[in-house]
Amino acid sequence: MQREPAVPAVGPEEAARRFDEGAVLLDVREPDEWDAGHAPEAVHVPLAALAARLDELDANTPVVAVCRVGGRSERAASLLLQRGFDAVNLAGGMQAWYSAGLPVVTDAGNPGQVI
Repeated sequence: MQREPAVPAVGPEEAARRFDEGAVLLDVREPDEWDAGHAPEAVHVPLAALAARLDELDANTPVVAVCRVGGRSERAASLLLQRGFDAVNLAGGMQAWYSAGLPVVTDAGNPGQVI
């Protein structure tokens, strides 16, 4: 039985660099997690809705997938890779992003939290 190739993963600093260079930060967490706090300018598509909403993403734009700790976003990145996207997983998820001192905000622009 052939294994699928491993999904490439990056740390929070590399994810932020890629975002600064034009990548989409795709947050696949549930709505309550997103509402508590997310990276500024991230795009929110819960994992369960991703396959049905792929047309909302530009296949020519790199994607950094993120969730709380990295499991769901790894599945999201795998799906995106299978569909021809340039995608990586944020290792450690939003917890790693927050721990690295990167911004977490609410939709209102207030400081957020990672739940």
